[in-house]
Amino acid sequence: MAIGGKSEGKVFGLFRMPFWQNAAGKGGGGASSSTQQQHPPGPQVRGAGSSSVSSMAKSLLPTRRRLRLDPATKLFFPYEPGKQVRSAVKIKNTSKSHVAFKFQTNAPKSCFMRPPGAVLTPGESIIATVFKFVELPENDDKQDQKSKVKFKIMSLKVEGPMEYVPELFDDQKDHVAIEQILQVVFLDLDRPCQKLEKLKRQLAEADAALESRKKPPEDTGTRIVGEGLVIDEWKERRERYLAQQQGEGVDSL
Repeated sequence: MAIGGKSEGKVFGLFRMPFWQNAAGKGGGGASSSTQQQHPPGPQVRGAGSSSVSSMAKSLLPTRRRLRLDPATKLFFPYEPGKQVRSAVKIKNTSKSHVAFKFQTNAPKSCFMRPPGAVLTPGESIIATVFKFVELPENDDKQDQKSKVKFKIMSLKVEGPMEYVPELFDDQKDHVAIEQILQVVFLDLDRPCQKLEKLKRQLAEADAALESRKKPPEDTGTRIVGEGLVIDEWKERRERYLAQQQGEGVDSL
């Protein structure tokens, strides 16, 4: 647990100490003490204090994740100064509800995401592609850029399937959770490693998914045309049959 040991004792200590007693102690002297004894706080005051403490304790607890990211904490980019490079992150909705996610970055002029956000059904996964222009370093210092550029992924529980719009996060700010802040890490193309190979696989998978989305939906008219052909063929058969019957009728005369 995120809260344990001494920190846990402090949180429960807050519950045991009524806020009205603390406020009375700030007044100092016996007058404050006598005032406290003559006018004990009513249940409404105690309820408000308890609610405040409960909110404080809740804020100290770790946020329950709605999304699982792969990679979990970093965005890996091939290091190619002067070029636009790509990274990829797999995002999976691990909750039992529909969840919207949204990207933010502190370098919007040099970075953009595709898609910048989406609504995922329970258990659904998507690979988001992140584009970044790598500026030419002044002193060939990669670490400096790593410490500056960051990406933040936020999530929001939504009611059922719906189309993603950025305004979702503006309308429900109080319910938005920060899932993760991802740091940029550059990979040297001259030094093959597992992270670089994994990035290539994820980018290929993202490209394939994008191409499948670009394809037009299956033409439902094909089925209708097929039915039309069947009907036309049936009409032809019926006409041949009637012609045959008429021919046989003529021969029998």
